[in-house]
Amino acid sequence: MVPLLCGAVIATVAPHAGEFFGSFTNGLFTGALPILAVFYVCMGATIPLASLPKIARRGGALLLAKVALGVAAGLVLGHLLGIRPVASGWFAGMSTLAVVAAINDTNGGLYMALMARYGTAEDAASYSVMALESGPFLTMVTLGVAGLSTFPWQTLIGAILPLCVGMLLGNLDTELRAFLGQAAPVLIPFFAFALGSTLDLHRVWEAGLVGLGLGLAVLLLSAGVLILADRLIGGEGTAGIAAATTAGNAAAVPALVAAANHQYAAAAQSATMLVASSVVVTSLFAPPLTAWWHARATRRRAKLANGSSMHEVD
Repeated sequence: MVPLLCGAVIATVAPHAGEFFGSFTNGLFTGALPILAVFYVCMGATIPLASLPKIARRGGALLLAKVALGVAAGLVLGHLLGIRPVASGWFAGMSTLAVVAAINDTNGGLYMALMARYGTAEDAASYSVMALESGPFLTMVTLGVAGLSTFPWQTLIGAILPLCVGMLLGNLDTELRAFLGQAAPVLIPFFAFALGSTLDLHRVWEAGLVGLGLGLAVLLLSAGVLILADRLIGGEGTAGIAAATTAGNAAAVPALVAAANHQYAAAAQSATMLVASSVVVTSLFAPPLTAWWHARATRRRAKLANGSSMHEVD
């Protein structure tokens, strides 16, 4: 968020700063897409194919639940709003693109940290399956399924190709996996700054309450669906709440979708800010909600265990 806001401040105060200095400086202001391409190669390298069968049950269930929720949101909001954002009123700037992008990508670092504390090794490892949702591919597919637009097959493949190349490299060579995997978090502030340089801070205030509402809605709706999915496969629901977040790199998705289909250009700027707000809100509220649910589940287990023990004594 800090690099994104720095870019937005400079773009608001001195909108032509990148063009004025040119060269590499201008590249930092305008290079979001190539930096993101490298980021997804590095991200893909961290996904071990050998581990997929073992953890596909849990990670796959959570992934499919998030995808289903995104498709449902796309269908409903696509019917109500269409492609363009809300022009005025309390929900000004809200769009189908913003909601779908906020739902479709889980904050992997936060999820694994929460599962390390409140879950199992299997829960934490399941993110290697959920990481497949990174990038604009699922959002493009969701918007297509919702009937809002079509993307050429070349564009859809191009959206997931860097991730697939990274997966190939990381699984062919464990040293490459470690090397590229370390670079993924390093790239985040750079593409965040480039994305911020496309934002007008005058819209930040407008996105404030709407962004807060979006973040809370994403957290609560996703948590409800993912708790159900987690419990259906034998979990307690804790992993479901931990996965009900928005990833930091999801803020890049609206711009990537708009680059692939210019019909979304009008919605991309406000969607970027709204998704960034959802990142912050879900990151703040998911940990205490996960802790509360885990404590609740632990008390329930203890109560059932005590009841069982007393029954055996009787």
